[in-house]
Parts: sequence; structure tokens; C-alpha cells
Amino acid sequence: MGCWKQEKTNTWAFPTLILCLYGFFYMMKPSEPFLTPYLTGRDKNLTTDEVTNQIFPVWTYSYLALLFPVFLLTDYVRYKPVLLLQGISLIITWLLLLFAHGVMAMQVVEFFYGMVTATEVAYYAYIYSVVSTQHYQRVTSYCRSVTLVAATVAAVLGQLLVSLAHVSYFYLNAITLASVSLAFLCSFFLPMPQRSMFFHRKDTPEPLPGADKGVAAGGSHRPSSCQEEKSPNPAARGPTPQPQAGNARPHSHMLSVLLQLAKDLRDCYSSRKLLYWSLWWALATAGFNQVVNYVQVLWDFRAPSHSSAVYNGAVEAIATFLSSVTSFLVQYMKINWDHFGELALGIFSAIDAGCLFLMHFSTNIWACYASYLIFKACYMFLLTIATFKRFGTGHGDSEIRTSCSSLVIVHHHLSSFFPFAF
Repeated sequence: MGCWKQEKTNTWAFPTLILCLYGFFYMMKPSEPFLTPYLTGRDKNLTTDEVTNQIFPVWTYSYLALLFPVFLLTDYVRYKPVLLLQGISLIITWLLLLFAHGVMAMQVVEFFYGMVTATEVAYYAYIYSVVSTQHYQRVTSYCRSVTLVAATVAAVLGQLLVSLAHVSYFYLNAITLASVSLAFLCSFFLPMPQRSMFFHRKDTPEPLPGADKGVAAGGSHRPSSCQEEKSPNPAARGPTPQPQAGNARPHSHMLSVLLQLAKDLRDCYSSRKLLYWSLWWALATAGFNQVVNYVQVLWDFRAPSHSSAVYNGAVEAIATFLSSVTSFLVQYMKINWDHFGELALGIFSAIDAGCLFLMHFSTNIWACYASYLIFKACYMFLLTIATFKRFGTGHGDSEIRTSCSSLVIVHHHLSSFFPFAF
């Protein structure tokens, strides 16, 4: 009976459904496009200078401090506990946003939000530890699409509530608190993975289609308890614990994991073209994160929220929709990206730079809004190209996994070194 329950919860559909529900409620934050007006309005009564120079930078540096240890912890504890930690951090963040006051309290909010963003790696890595490789493309599409849908719905809902129903920003944050609380509850229903990328690696090959089910039971995607019930052969259960060699074993295992990570990094980035695209990814995401972090401050400076209509939610909704469309259209473009990829990279990066200059020098809020829409759409378009340029270079599976995880760390760390504002 216990084996049957584990089989039920370890098929690809069940964890994918729960993770998509988690992602939807996690991204369903209608208050987020209105954070700066909320902090500088009558609810918190902070100045723009305090928000820009004392509060927002805390997110940047807490992110920097937490990202690498959280990444290793995520792999060590096998993802689910980190998703629970993310849910708790989300709830603390919005409880403080609702009921705490003062610069110090808002700095604590930014620290916990840094924890939230640092633990995002668990959301995108979890699903690959509980489904087989044949479902990777489908589950990736589901998990990423649901976050885009939720972000769009949240932005539209927030704008409608503010513009038509004249709901205060306080109640938008209350709705967000309810949503992230539901996300936290969803995380309890996620099955606990049996493996992870580095610390709980199982190098048994994937079962071939049509292969004997009894042999496949020894693969890396069956629950261990079921393997023990179905096959007495120790070789069919994956790696078995070795005799304990004192207290040195955990330390030697940690060292071997770090050495393997370093080796995979070296092998992965031996390709110069892959290195160029990865560096673009890192630097572009560094700039993108800072733009997203501070753009509301610019909008509030161009059109103060206490005396002008605020359309931040509508702009974010349109930007997310355009980003989804441009990313989706890449697959239908019959272009040899090996020959024209760098040209596209240069052209659209130049367009993004022009949009940033226009946002900085223009005094018209609508020009700022339009520039932001173009900037985000171009960035997502290039990011989609960079994704398959990096992962379509013929490297092995371990190198691909390392490339994905290490670049997340690299570009987020780079973004943490540039806490600029407009």
C-alpha cells in the first residue's frame, strides 16, 4: 500500500500540478506593481530618497549574501524544504509590509524578500528531480507558463482594483498575503524528491522506452521503498551506503561534490561561443534585475502617485504579455542563429540600451512606459535565444545541469554588484 501511494505521488502529473498551483499563487501578487506608491504614500509615509537609497539596496545585498549558500542548501535538502522556506519568507514579507512601519522595518522586509528570490532556484529545479527526462520539455513549459499567466492576471487585477474600484494599496497587499499563504499550503503536498543534482546524485541511466519494467525499477526515478519491495538485487536500488569510515565521510562527500561542480564548470565553458552567450546572459540579467527593482521609483518621479493616475499594473501586464509572445515566436523563426545570433544580440541589446537612455532623459511618463515595454520584450526575446544557444551545444547532461545552475548564480551575483538607480 505504501509503495502504491508513493507511485501515485511520483508520477509526472501530480507533482507538476502541485508545483504549478504553487507557482500560480506565488506569482499572484497584485500589489507588487504598486510597491513604491505604497511605501511613499500615506500608508508608510516614507520619502523617495529613503526608499531608493536605504530600503531597496537591502534586497540587492541580501540576495548576494544568500544566493550561493541557499543554492547548495537547496540541493542538499532536496528542494522541498527550501520551497517551504520560501513560502514562510513570503508570508513574513507581506505581514511586515502590512503592519510594520519605519525604515528599519522595511529593510527587514527587503531582507526576507531577498530570501524569497534567492530560493527561486528550488522552484525551477524541483520538477527535474521527480520526473523523467522524457517529460522535461512539457513540465518546463507548464511551470514557466503558469508563472507568466499569474503575473499577468495579478497585474491586471491590481490595476482594475486601483483604477475602477479605488481599492487602497493596503488591501492589495492583503490579497497578496492571502495568495502567498495558499502557495505555502500547496508546498506541503509536493512529494519529497529522492535525488538531487549534486549531493544525492543517482547516475543510473534512464530506462529506455519499452524496456522491461522490472529492470527500469532500478532507475533513478522510482521511489526507493518500492525498489526494495520489487527487487532484492542491490544493484537495482541505485547507490547503496558504504561502510562508515568515521566522521570524515560527510566532509569528503562535500569536497567531492564541490570538485565535481568545478570540473563540470570547466568542461562546460571550454566552448568560447557558449562562454560569450553565458556572459551576455549574466550581464544582461544583472541590468534587467536592477531596472525592475528601481523602475517604479522612476515612474513615481516622472508622475508622482499622490497627484497622478498610476498605471503600473497595466504596464506590467502588457510587458509580461509581450515578453511571452516574443519568447513564443522564437521557435517559429527560420533563422540560422549560429550565423545571425550575434548580430541579433548586438541589435536588440542596442535597442535595450536606447530604451534605458530614453527612460532616463525623457520627462514624459508615457515615453517611460513605452520604453519599458520595448526593453522587457527585447530582453526576453534575447534570453530565449541565449537559452537554446547555451543548451544546444552538444554538451553532456551533467554539463547542461551545471550550466543552468551555475549561470543562475553568476548572473544574480553580478546583478548584486550594481545597485544603481536612475
